[in-house]
Amino acid sequence: MHKVKKAYLYVSLIRSLPLLLLFNTTSQKSIINKDIARWIKIHKLEHLNYSLFMYLHLLVLTIPEFRNLLFFRCRDRYFLNSINKIIYPRLKSLYITDNNIGGGLYIQHGFSTVITANTIGENCWINQQVTIGWVEGEGCPTIGNNVHIYAGAVVIGNINIGDNSIIGANATIVKDVPQNCTVVGNPAYIIKRNGIKVHEKL
Repeated sequence: MHKVKKAYLYVSLIRSLPLLLLFNTTSQKSIINKDIARWIKIHKLEHLNYSLFMYLHLLVLTIPEFRNLLFFRCRDRYFLNSINKIIYPRLKSLYITDNNIGGGLYIQHGFSTVITANTIGENCWINQQVTIGWVEGEGCPTIGNNVHIYAGAVVIGNINIGDNSIIGANATIVKDVPQNCTVVGNPAYIIKRNGIKVHEKL
């Protein structure tokens, strides 16, 4: 890390004292640890050899999408959460309203993105301009583990997205997606299943 950036990181620690208190008192600490580990790996920050809190401070200081995820996790600490939201403003066009999201969720870019599902499994990846949400009278999706949803995709209704599946950019998904499948298009179809190229309707 550049010396100026590193100096700024340490000088700005005073801003993160409420963050330290929030992190140490939330009931979601174990799942936040999984988020931190995933973001560190994706951004190739392991070589810094920071403490857990210093990594948390770095992610919150530099990545607005991580702030949204963290403050979503910490909504059990309303007062401290509110203070930290003032110190570290969230990305305004990223909305996370799930009740149950597994650890290790990664949100890349994240602008103009709405995330509303029954559940989302562990180690999922969601890109920008994605809509995951309700169809009136039906419900909202259940998303498995290790699912990647690319930019501009729409995943709506009471459907299941299987583990290890990939939703292609700008795809519209209104039916169940089996596990280990790559799905593209509108109407959507499967182009890969278990690593083998196919062309199948959902």
